[in-house]
Amino acid sequence: MTELTIVMPVYNEGERIYRNLIETVTQVEKFSDSFRIIAVNDGSSDESGAEIQRAAAADKRIGCISYDKNRGKGYAVRRGILASKSKYTAFLDADLEIPPYLIEGMLDKAKETDAEIVIGSKMHKDSKVEYPFMRRVLSYGYYIYMKLLFGLKVKDTQTGIKLFETEKIRPVLKSMKTSRFSFDIEILAISTRIGYKIEEMPVVVNFSRNKNNRSTISIKSIGEMIRDSIRIKMNLSKAEREVKNG
Repeated sequence: MTELTIVMPVYNEGERIYRNLIETVTQVEKFSDSFRIIAVNDGSSDESGAEIQRAAAADKRIGCISYDKNRGKGYAVRRGILASKSKYTAFLDADLEIPPYLIEGMLDKAKETDAEIVIGSKMHKDSKVEYPFMRRVLSYGYYIYMKLLFGLKVKDTQTGIKLFETEKIRPVLKSMKTSRFSFDIEILAISTRIGYKIEEMPVVVNFSRNKNNRSTISIKSIGEMIRDSIRIKMNLSKAEREVKNG
């Protein structure tokens, strides 16, 4: 059994996914000699699938899950984690705005604290973030909303790097209903409800998208996340029972 699997959800990242997968291997092999990367091609309409296969041919530690229809980031991450055979599984956004080497500290934190989940947080006092002002405003507003709705103690639910103890998170994944951006909220809300320990770690963020290649987190996405969060709240007790009853 490998110690670590890194799941990377991919949607229309054909121009850079080969480079980013190879860069992830380069960074991760410096702190782990037992890892695998699973790139999940979430119904991309560009050359993402072919570029992932090219990376997999270049390094056997890279694997691929691919399907034709776009199902959403949450679905892609869930598919990847359920396919993991490692003790720990992380997921990392494919754009590498957050560098893969940060997983080393998260892995150490999980082992030191026996936390089932370790998440990256832009709001951590030691984080170094460089991204648009509006995204800062939206992130803080969403944090307040989540705190009021779910009572989550974590300050940042949406940063694209998280680490899980694989066997502990599987039943949570199987009880989840959301498949897009709100999956972060649902997995943390259910995990909090059943008593899992969640640790936050600082991140380094470099916003890499320009006005012609805009962030996938739009005003429309925020609206969908708010609606989904209400559905998550309504389903939370049922999800808790499902996890506890196996």
